[in-house]
Amino acid sequence: MRHITILFFLFWSLYAQEPIKEEQKQKLTIGLGIYGQTQPYKAINPIIVPSPVIFFDNGLFYIRWSRAGMYFLGDKGKDVSWGFSLTAQPRTFGYETKGITDLVGLNSRKTTIEGGLAFSVLYHKTSIEVMLLTDLLKKYDTWLVKTEIGDEFALGDFTFYPSLIMSYQSDAFVNYYYGITQEESQRTHFNFFKPRGGFQVGAQTFINYDITDSIAVLVNARVDSIPKSAHVSPLLKDTLIYSGLLSLIYTFEY
Repeated sequence: MRHITILFFLFWSLYAQEPIKEEQKQKLTIGLGIYGQTQPYKAINPIIVPSPVIFFDNGLFYIRWSRAGMYFLGDKGKDVSWGFSLTAQPRTFGYETKGITDLVGLNSRKTTIEGGLAFSVLYHKTSIEVMLLTDLLKKYDTWLVKTEIGDEFALGDFTFYPSLIMSYQSDAFVNYYYGITQEESQRTHFNFFKPRGGFQVGAQTFINYDITDSIAVLVNARVDSIPKSAHVSPLLKDTLIYSGLLSLIYTFEY
């Protein structure tokens, strides 16, 4: 049923959206950077990987760094724009236990692709977005509701895009990433632990510094506090997750 619904929105949106006029130029930002993320788990090293950076929105499809989507309903006005979309992005939580002595006997917590429905509103430079997301690869049955409120302001040659993020993570979500099953407790020294769902709260900002009219440095800095119900998990060494991006981007019109 979920796949039928997605296909319906796909074909409906392709015909329902107003075609883009040929003379209407589109803006595209591409770049490359280094992404880093700390791990709250014991004995797990931080993630440091190269990251492509893409920003694009033509009123039908969009890419916002690592998240992509397709609008199926919305309107763009002079002061207010809004839209419903189907969206997907990587979920970078989790770890592999292979080769880690301290985690022998535990199951790996898999990364995945999460996706679902998003609703966004932009009023001048203030944005609000609400997303209902689930595991698209069906590695486990989890869901979350995420809300992000952001703004934009300039200070000298710098442009800041701060935002506050709150997500409610389901019981299954929090238990999968931070819990200890009965089977795991029987074959390891970890005690059984089953946390309930809860809110993860975070704050981030993008910082853009223009080198030329088309080339800029883009930095992202973010911190998240995992749900309170998981704070006493025997898996954790920290209840905060820090992440960031340092990149060089190029913006042009076509």
